[in-house]
This record gives sequence, structure tokens and C-alpha cells, in this order.
Amino acid sequence: MDKKNTTIGVLFIVAAFASLFLSQKFFPTPPPAPAAAAVRPAAANPDGSIATANPAAAGSTTVTGTPAFNVLARDPAQATLTTLQNGFITVRFTNFGGAIRDIALRKFPAELRRPEPYVFNSVHTDPMLAFVDYPGLDRNVAFELVSQTPTEILYRAVLGQQVEVTRRYTLVAQPDKQHDPYQLRHETRFRNLTDKLVPMARATLSLGTIAPVSDSIYGQKISTAYSDGKDQTFVGRTNLEGGSGFLGIGSSLPKTTLTNGGPIAWAAIDNQFFTGILTPDQPGVGLITTRVKILATAADDQRNAYGLTGATQFDVKPLPAHGESTLAMSFYVGPKEYRRLSNSDAFKADQDKVMQFGFFKYFSQILVTLMDWVHKYLPNWGIAIIITTLLLKIVFLPFTLAASRSAKRMQKIQPEMQAVREKFKDNPQKLRAATMELFKKHKVNPLGGCIPILITMPFFFGFFTMLQSAAELRFEPFLWAPDLSAPDTVAHVFGLPVNIMPLLMGATMIFQMRLTPQPSVDNAQAKMIKFMPWIFILFCYSFSCALALYSTINNLFTILQQLVINRMKDDGDPAAAPTGSDGLKNVTPKKKRNS
Repeated sequence: MDKKNTTIGVLFIVAAFASLFLSQKFFPTPPPAPAAAAVRPAAANPDGSIATANPAAAGSTTVTGTPAFNVLARDPAQATLTTLQNGFITVRFTNFGGAIRDIALRKFPAELRRPEPYVFNSVHTDPMLAFVDYPGLDRNVAFELVSQTPTEILYRAVLGQQVEVTRRYTLVAQPDKQHDPYQLRHETRFRNLTDKLVPMARATLSLGTIAPVSDSIYGQKISTAYSDGKDQTFVGRTNLEGGSGFLGIGSSLPKTTLTNGGPIAWAAIDNQFFTGILTPDQPGVGLITTRVKILATAADDQRNAYGLTGATQFDVKPLPAHGESTLAMSFYVGPKEYRRLSNSDAFKADQDKVMQFGFFKYFSQILVTLMDWVHKYLPNWGIAIIITTLLLKIVFLPFTLAASRSAKRMQKIQPEMQAVREKFKDNPQKLRAATMELFKKHKVNPLGGCIPILITMPFFFGFFTMLQSAAELRFEPFLWAPDLSAPDTVAHVFGLPVNIMPLLMGATMIFQMRLTPQPSVDNAQAKMIKFMPWIFILFCYSFSCALALYSTINNLFTILQQLVINRMKDDGDPAAAPTGSDGLKNVTPKKKRNS
């Protein structure tokens, strides 16, 4: 019966992991609602853009059910583009809306082995920091280019012959500790040209449109986010997709727009590796998230066909006669690098939360900080991962040595434990007491074998979550792997990828388990333990090969450590019989009596 139950359990585990792996590739998400999801024609505006639904008032979360998604805007043919750049980014501005058309990240290629840089907001519904659906100021209005220098650009427009609107953008040419090179400074100034009080409508500024970076599971993770000064809220694309739920429970229709109320200390939009973060001097009042179809020819149920657009709402005070009001902010568009975003001189204290490290964030922060430090001296990220792993193993070596010795003693006392079980099999209370006395006698910690797992598992999951958004590893090669942030696929067999690093990880796990002393357990548990390496192979197979590299090096160090421990004499067991120089027990000769 035990063998049958074990087989069934193993098959269920295999089926679960196979389903997790294959469903991402072969099964689409539920299609949007057919009738309510009709998209408005692309020619709704003169420039071909599609207006979003009117946002709801801030202070609550609202949704708009139709249409199921918005489509991209076309740039006006008469638009004039102007450029500012430094060594890190190239910013292209458009006079239509007086805003940022797109930003090219000069140090990050868009594709592997291609020189073209990754462009943030390359396809969009609005230019970044453009007024969204604000008549007289939005993307349909041509601003006047007033001035331009190598570090600054100024636009001007007049709203309703009453309010002068100037938009100033400043880019730091030589960044320092207080000024990040990926960060711009922006000010929009409203000046009343009349002798009367002029009320101002709520202003909504676009964060831009974000698209998935790849077809992989985590490459498709995109979201908007905001902080109210204390807590952070993330809105993923799945929050707007809708779905059938579980057996019809929790089903929902797709949504066009979701609005979260403020205060907005900062707002962001991001994909797996890159983010745009808007930090206003005065808090905003709401964040609008809109689902956008970025691949017009793709089927409506194709996951990577969709992106997100974010926009932040601001209340503008009424302008007294000849009075002024200013919206001032910093705008970061660049890689998701914890070392950079945790710089409190250039960013708010909690803006590194955009990394979304989750429950194991402290372990992720330790790992990425240590890995960055190692990389300063060894400029290869694969080697940096190896050295980081070895440093952690050395730090925790005393704990793992103690646990290994305890496991070794546990294996040696199994005959005595079996005798105790037989003697007190009908008296559980005496059995527990006798077992604990046996552990005390031999200085065995029954939980000692769990210590290495308790120590290493949080770092394993911390490494796993860290790798989901570590832009440092993107397109970084190591050995045969061209990209440490992706699986190290070397070939395909029957359409399935052949990934080497997870297989090496599994092989080292199997060898490590054979070296490690295992107390005798029942047959079912023994089989489940032996099957664990295969579970880990399935778990890590489609993830970043950097994760498998970390686990492989960790296992190799543990194997070497166990080989040494297995050859060491255990002199710390007080119940062990003394041995002589020839290895025989109790052979110390007695002194002869004097005759």
C-alpha cells in the first residue's frame, strides 16, 4: 500500500509541475467578453488616436467595463521631435502635447546581440508626461518650442486665451550622488493672463505605455504601482484581464481602466527589467491604469499582445488674477537596479519597492547587494553569482557543519533507536522520554538536519525573486548561456527546450543526497526524498539559468563539505567508546603491579 501511495503522490507532483510549465506555453488566457469588448475605430481622432474612458474621481477604486482594451495612438505627421541626451539616455520630445515621445536606454540593447537600445514608450497611447484628454493641452495640441539648450527644453501654449502653460524639462549632463543620470526634472507652470479668477480642471499626466520584454512567464509581467507615503500598491495587467475564475467562482469581465485613489507620493509603470517612476513635489490624487493592445494584428486572447498605460492625476488650484501655479516633479526612466533605486539621496526611501521582491525581500536585498559588490572586482555576472554563493556558504559553514555532525550521529544511533522503539512500542510516553535521553546521551540534535535547509531556503527564494527583476543580468553571458536572466536553452527536442544548467543542478542534488547520512525512515518517505531533485528540476527548468547556477554551486560546495565530514572522526560524542591507536576499543593496557 505504501508503494502504491508513493507512486500516486509522485505522479500528482509530476502532473502539477508539468501543468505549470506547459500551460504557460500552450494554453491561452480566457478571451475577453465578446460583445462588450468591441474596440472603437482607430480613426476616432484626427491623428488616429483613441481616447480613454473618463477617469473616475480620486479617493476610490473604480473600473470601466467597456471596451476590453484600448489601442495605440499614431503620432501626428506634422510633429516636431527634439532631443536631449547624456551618456545613459536619449530623450525625444514632441511638440504635440509638449511632452516626452520616448526614451532610449543607451546601455541596454533591445534584443540580444543587437546594438539598438531599448526604447521606453516606443509604442504608446500618449507621450510621457503629456496631459491626458485635457482639451486644449493634450497630445492633439502643438506647443511652441520656446528654447533649447544641451540640458534643457521649454515648451509653451495658451489655454483658451486665458492661461499660459509652460513646460520645462531638465536633464543632468554630469550626474552625481543627488542626481541620477536616468532622471529628468519637469515643471509645468500655469499663469493666469486675465484679471479674473480662472478655475482649473484636474490634470492627468501620462506615465507612458509599457510592453512585455519577452514571451517568457516573467517577461510578460507588467504593472503600475504607487505609494501613499506608507504602503505600496501594485496593479498588474491580470487585474484588468478578467477571467472565468475557479469553476465560475470569482469570474469577472475584462476592464479598460482601473483608477486608484491617492494620495500619490510616487507612481510607477514597469515591466520585468525597466520602470518609469514619477515623483511629484506635491502628492497626486489618483493613478489610472489602462489596458492597451500593443500588437494590433495579434489575436485578442494572446497574452503578449497587451501592455499597460499609466497616468497620474493632480488637482490644480484656481488661478487668481495674474496668478501662477506649478506642478513640479522628477521622472526616472531606466533599469530596475536595486543599488540605484535604494539611493536615498536621489530617490524616496521606499521607491526601491518597485523591485517587487515580496516576502523574501530582505534576503533578496542582501543577495543583490553582495552580488553587486563582488561584480565591482570581477566584471562577469556569472562569476559574481558563484563568488556570492561561496561567500554565503562560508558564512554559514559553522551551522552546516554542526548539522552534518548531528545527522552523522543520528545515523549511527539508529540501532539503539530501533531497540528503544521495540521496547516501548506500547507506551508512547516512555518512548518519547527514552528517545530524548538517547539524543542527550549522544549529543544529537533531532532538528539539526533541518538547520541547513532553514538557512538556505530563504536565500534560494530570495535569489529567485531577485532574479525576476534584476536588470543587471539581462543579456549577460556565462559559459554556454547567452543570457543569465533567461533559460540556457541549447537545443529543442520534439519542440521541448533542452536546458543544461537545471539538469546539472539536479545531478548535483542527487549526488549530494547519496553522500549525506540519512536516518532510516519508512519506505514511502525515503522514496519521496529521493524524488525531490526531480521536483526541483521541474521547478527551475523554465526559469532564469542564474538560479540553477546558484543552486549548482551551492550543491557542489555541500558535496565537498560532506566528503570532508564523512572522513572526519567524531570525537564529540560522549557515549562513543574510546579507541586506541590501532582502532580497537577499550585496549588501553593496565599498569603492572610492582612485585
